[in-house]
This record gives sequence, structure tokens and C-alpha cells, in this order.
Amino acid sequence: MDSPQDSSPDVPAVHEEAPREPILTLPVALTAYIALLALIHLRVLLPPELENWTIDVFGFIPKRYDSSLLNLQIPGGAGAKVWSFVTYSLLHANLTHLGFNVLWLLPFGSALARRFGAVRFFVFMAVTAAAGALAHLVTHEHAVAPMIGASASVSGAMAAAIRFAFARGSFLSFSRSDADTAAKVPALPLSCALRDGRVVGFLAVWFGVNIIFGVGAIGIDAETTSVAWQAHIGGFFAGLLLFALFDPVPRVRNDAADASSQDVSDRI
Repeated sequence: MDSPQDSSPDVPAVHEEAPREPILTLPVALTAYIALLALIHLRVLLPPELENWTIDVFGFIPKRYDSSLLNLQIPGGAGAKVWSFVTYSLLHANLTHLGFNVLWLLPFGSALARRFGAVRFFVFMAVTAAAGALAHLVTHEHAVAPMIGASASVSGAMAAAIRFAFARGSFLSFSRSDADTAAKVPALPLSCALRDGRVVGFLAVWFGVNIIFGVGAIGIDAETTSVAWQAHIGGFFAGLLLFALFDPVPRVRNDAADASSQDVSDRI
């Protein structure tokens, strides 16, 4: 007796394609930060007197801290001496100013927000903003003009990101992984990062651009004043040096570190 044959027709195997990641995906923390900046910028719709008042109260004004000016009345009082170290970074002069900062923040801030998580990310942005304000205060102790803008925090985010951006598998390496994995690769120790030619090149270009814009008094547009490049540098150094205090990715042994941008992780 012939054995029964399988009468079912051959069915071609179906291969399911892995879902593709969208070209631009932003972590929730960064999306919330950008939305906050945009919401606060709606203050430009206020009457001019009220808009100017918000800048005076929440912008960073070095003259607030001049103890010799007993008769100078600056809106905000004693409280503004504290909160303006951070709140100035949430204000922008115009849409060009806001858009310029957001564009720089998208690649570096996205990687940093994925790595740090929401709480660390927001605290980090506040700390680098305060560092930028302090640098501005030291170099402009008698200035009356308010300083506003997120550039110091953006600079801090860029500095922190380059601690791991060029490591193998990270978002600026030649063998990058998906966005979440790329943001979680072990970071370069600072001593190794500063011996990496790509990091040094990035630093040279960044400092060069800031000095040219600052010393040359090139503003965001014709209506703005000169760029507060000292605040940018203050935020940048804070991000570079304080990154290890915020980084949640576990470290590895010192002998596992590689100065040529391998997968490494160490703290300052």
C-alpha cells in the first residue's frame, strides 16, 4: 500500500521585515524640553511692557550682584538672583535664536537624553545653564543687559555627548547601532577622549567658531547683540567635566580602556 502523500500545496515562507526606525525620533525628555522652550517663547505675544518685564525678571543680569549699586532697582528682587541662573536659558530673543539652539540640540541632546533619562537630563541642563551664567558673571560683572538663551546648556550637552559619541557603536562612529543602543555605549575616559583626534578636532572647531562669533560680535541676526561666548564655554566645560557625575552607564576596568575610541567606560 502506498503511503499517503501530503496533499497540502507548498506554501512559500513569509519573512517578516523588522520594523524600521523612523528617520528622526526624539526621546520624551528632549521633546518635553523643546516643547517647554516653545511654550515659553509665546511670551513674545505679550504687550511689550510685559514682555520686557519677563526678560528683566527671568533673564540673567550681572548688575543684580553688584553690591555697590544700592539704589539700582531691578525687577525680580532677591529671588531673581537665584532663579535667573537657570531661567535665562529658557528665554530666547526670537524664533531664529530659538531655532538655532534647537537644531544644535537635536543630535547631541537626543543622545544625551536617551543615555541619562529624564531626571538626569533636566538636572544636567540646569547645571550647565548655571555654569554658563557664572562664566558670564565673572567676565561681565558690570553688565546691565540681560543674557538669555539656551546656548550654554546646548554647549554642555554637546560636550557631554562627545565623551561617548565617537566610541564604537555610538552615534558618530562608523559602525553605529540603533539610537538607544548607540546612546548607551560605554564612554571614553576623559584622558583618552582628549587623545582622540576626532574629539580634538571637534573641540578645535567648536572653540574656533565661538571665538570668531564672540570676538567678532557676530549676532544671530542684525537685531541681536553679540554672542555671549563666555557663557557657551562655561556650559561646555561644565558638560565635559561633570558628565561622569550624571552618566548611569557602568564603568569598566581601567585596563580595558582604549584611546582609539573602542568600547570603553571609565570616569574622570
